[in-house]
Amino acid sequence: MSFVTDKQTLADLNILGKYTPNSIFSLFNEVVTFGGEKLLGKSFQEPLDNAEAINRKSRLFCFFQKGNHQFSINREGFSIAEQYLSHADFSNPVTAWANMLRIYLLYRIGLDKEYNMVRNGLKASVSLLKQLRDLLNGIEHKAKEVGVENLYADNCQLFRTIINDKRLEWIETITPEKDCSLIKLAKYDHVLRYSMKDEMSQVLDIIYDLDMNIAVANVAEKRGFCYAHAEAKEKNHLLFKNVFHPAIKDAVGNDIQFQGNMNVVFLTGANMAGKSTLMKSIGVATYLAHMGFPVPASEMRFSVKEGMYTSINVPDNLEMGYSHFYAEVLRVKTVAKAVASDKYLLIIFDELFKGTNVKDAYDATVAITEAFSKKNRGAFIVSTHIMEAGETLKERCDNMQFLYLPTVMKGNVPVYPYKLQEGITDDRHGMIIINNEKILEIIKGEE
Repeated sequence: MSFVTDKQTLADLNILGKYTPNSIFSLFNEVVTFGGEKLLGKSFQEPLDNAEAINRKSRLFCFFQKGNHQFSINREGFSIAEQYLSHADFSNPVTAWANMLRIYLLYRIGLDKEYNMVRNGLKASVSLLKQLRDLLNGIEHKAKEVGVENLYADNCQLFRTIINDKRLEWIETITPEKDCSLIKLAKYDHVLRYSMKDEMSQVLDIIYDLDMNIAVANVAEKRGFCYAHAEAKEKNHLLFKNVFHPAIKDAVGNDIQFQGNMNVVFLTGANMAGKSTLMKSIGVATYLAHMGFPVPASEMRFSVKEGMYTSINVPDNLEMGYSHFYAEVLRVKTVAKAVASDKYLLIIFDELFKGTNVKDAYDATVAITEAFSKKNRGAFIVSTHIMEAGETLKERCDNMQFLYLPTVMKGNVPVYPYKLQEGITDDRHGMIIINNEKILEIIKGEE
């Protein structure tokens, strides 16, 4: 079992994508190593559905943030060491030594590429081991200094076992300035790349893990994110304080909560009032929380969800011959099947049935939202421009919160505070915006 979602939801929330502008992944992608980036990508692909695992991961990121640890391993040196340690072809000491002799003879006649790779790789690897030792010692010292549990103790102990292995006693004799004899070079090369191949792989894994943890913690510190607290799914609640969208500069935060007896939010507001952004903020924070990652809010507490589905930017499908309205219908059908499973889900619908006439959109919005409200295991947020649908639902449903994002008129200019208020708004400023842009005058040739 795991937290489930789909491509449409990931696209709506712009979760994935290294090169996608303002994606949530790219926001956290401040890692130094390629291995760290792979671990980061794996976290984004595999959100969790276990409260204990989520909270442990959150505590680990928080531990690194509070310690203000930095990835102090030299990038260039690490790249050389990583490449060197990843190339191991001779497990037998005799053949390994013979290969080293071959490389040395080539070096003596001016063909020094392989020899320099081994020599520089070995030196870089020794330097890497020393840097990692210092970094982990600093982490352990900081944990003792502030009197907190060293949540990285397992990896610290693993590395200590490796570095104290008798086969590595010689590393203190290796310096960047001093070259080894051929015999020693062959011996040390065999230890690092063959005799202790598995241990060196574990060292690289520790570095990748450190890289990701430190990068995520630094993002949390820099952006003012908090760490969500997860609880058992049966508690069925979501609470956000000052939740905001991380891709928007100086974003306005909002408080909102869903719980068992008030698990549906009906959201209204004029165009540009911020409905879609708020809904995306909730979706992004929920996704990150299930990864154990820091979230864009000042506080978040939640019972674990088993999945999340959104319908925000549903495209038509010209190849299949689907209109925008039919694509919306199919999307609602997909989500309806998930909701019918009685799983603990978060469902986000931004303006149901935009692709049809107002009467059908009103009827469908009321019918679908009312049906959702009878599913008490889910948390639902539905937005619409059709305020009349809210009035009808107010009469029919007793587990629904009615919230809106207001518009403040300053003369003929609408201003948007982006702060939630209780109730249903009747703000309709479409024609004011059209008139302000002088569109009719442009058509008439008067501009």
